[in-house]
Amino acid sequence: MKRSENTGSRRRFFRRGMMVGGGLLAVRTSEAALANETLKTIHSLRTIHGDFSEKQVPDESVQAILDASIRAANASNSQTYSIIVSRDPSKIQKLTGYRANCLLLYCSDHTRLAEAAKHLGDPPNPVDTEAFITSSTNTILAAQTAVIAAKSMGIDSLLTNGIHRGDIERLWAILELPQESCFPLIALVLGYPKTEPAYQMGRLRGPGVVHYEKFHRLSKDELDEIVRQYDDRTLHLGLNDDWRQKGHKHYLDWYYKEWVGRAKSPAGESAFFKRLKKCGFIDGQHA
Repeated sequence: MKRSENTGSRRRFFRRGMMVGGGLLAVRTSEAALANETLKTIHSLRTIHGDFSEKQVPDESVQAILDASIRAANASNSQTYSIIVSRDPSKIQKLTGYRANCLLLYCSDHTRLAEAAKHLGDPPNPVDTEAFITSSTNTILAAQTAVIAAKSMGIDSLLTNGIHRGDIERLWAILELPQESCFPLIALVLGYPKTEPAYQMGRLRGPGVVHYEKFHRLSKDELDEIVRQYDDRTLHLGLNDDWRQKGHKHYLDWYYKEWVGRAKSPAGESAFFKRLKKCGFIDGQHA
């Protein structure tokens, strides 16, 4: 009886996934998703990987994007983030590795709240790991809202964590960031592509991505289907197309062995972790 119930539950989950999100099909978009301009904009999102033209993003457009960005949901209306705007291509390249003329750098930041509390003689909110997770959520919501706002005006974007590569301390030196309670989380590069991308990257949906009522463990068949989808070049789920030439049976073999495997764990604490400690975001530890 138990086995029958579990089987029935999996079948219902699979059918529901097909109805809601196209099941395991990675590129099919439901008719409801294109029902209004907002959804059309979201489904048209794409990433321009540094191939931006010299065309300037108008100042009034940047301001409109910022005004939309700060409307994003955030815990206790605290807006525990700061957005640093740069229009200096040389500085943007030093920070991100990309050449562009407009950057919005989103920082998880408690400085403003702490300074306001001090100004009033009130105790500041504690800055710890929980506070960092909350402020990071606030920050990412604001950044993604900016992406959608920009696309609605025909402006493309690149969200990159490339700011964390190399000497992470350069961020504090170049931008004169507070040494504590402020951590640059993600960079949003805005602009127009030099050339139109050949395709839009696909997205996996259905089982393993969307779960109903409780966490769903993938079956062997579902895992085989996910592997198959990544192998299907027409779905554009992969980062490259030459994984077979490199001797891999499946795209995900290349992904795990070469892409993920290229990062080596440091012998001691990473620069990233040390900086989080210095900012005060690791409970019980402060560099």
